[in-house]
Amino acid sequence: MAATKELPVSEHIKKIPPTVRPIVQAARRTIKAVAPKADEISYQSQPPRSSSYMWKLVRYAVEGENVVGIGTFPRHSTLFFYRGRELDDGSGLLEGSGKDSRFIMLRTPADAERMAVKRMVRKAFKLGGTAR
Repeated sequence: MAATKELPVSEHIKKIPPTVRPIVQAARRTIKAVAPKADEISYQSQPPRSSSYMWKLVRYAVEGENVVGIGTFPRHSTLFFYRGRELDDGSGLLEGSGKDSRFIMLRTPADAERMAVKRMVRKAFKLGGTAR
């Protein structure tokens, strides 16, 4: 079985719709500013066949534990938090009702740069390095 070559995040970004590309880039800058030493891991996926499905682009991990990821849809992007259910969300930003994960919808680059979003990313990385 042949090994697959990892596609860099920058290549994924080139493939996403131009309307959401600045949102994804802003989300990526936010995460890197909060956690510059986190491992950036590109998902090895293709755009989904349906516009109602999220295209997972990249995830960020600490000590092998996934903390936060960036996904996109045709008109907006999301920051998804692997342990979102455990996060203290006094701001009411987190959406979703999955077993563990939660997400923040980003409709503009400015959404990714809001202080409340940065605080939530910071909380996720603080939680991400601890044992469950």
